[in-house]
Amino acid sequence: MDRILIGVLTTLVTLSGVNALRADNPVHGKELFTEKCTVCHNAGKDAGNKIGPNLFGVIGRPAGSVASFNYSSAMKGAGIVWTEDKLAAYLAGPQRMIPGIRMTFAGFSSSSDAHDVASYLATLR
Repeated sequence: MDRILIGVLTTLVTLSGVNALRADNPVHGKELFTEKCTVCHNAGKDAGNKIGPNLFGVIGRPAGSVASFNYSSAMKGAGIVWTEDKLAAYLAGPQRMIPGIRMTFAGFSSSSDAHDVASYLATLR
């Protein structure tokens, strides 16, 4: 019986993916965003753009779609709608995910940091 239970739990964890084991921390993400991202990005509802687009409401938004921002053709043609996971992958290596973008940030070296920032941005609606 214990072997069956362990097998079922292992299968459930595997099927639900790694995210089930990851606990994103939007508070830490806000700290990282403030430290690393606010040089180029605002994230306030009516804050406007900086060198990069305003990231308020980025989750659920198509890439390259802020009307008042001049995106690279690579970002405009990316065909991505930002989810937390897609944004975290992007933040881990922007140029790897979308070659040809203008963003010069190399990416977070820690996957959990990238997920934390994406989790923070998901709170901004």
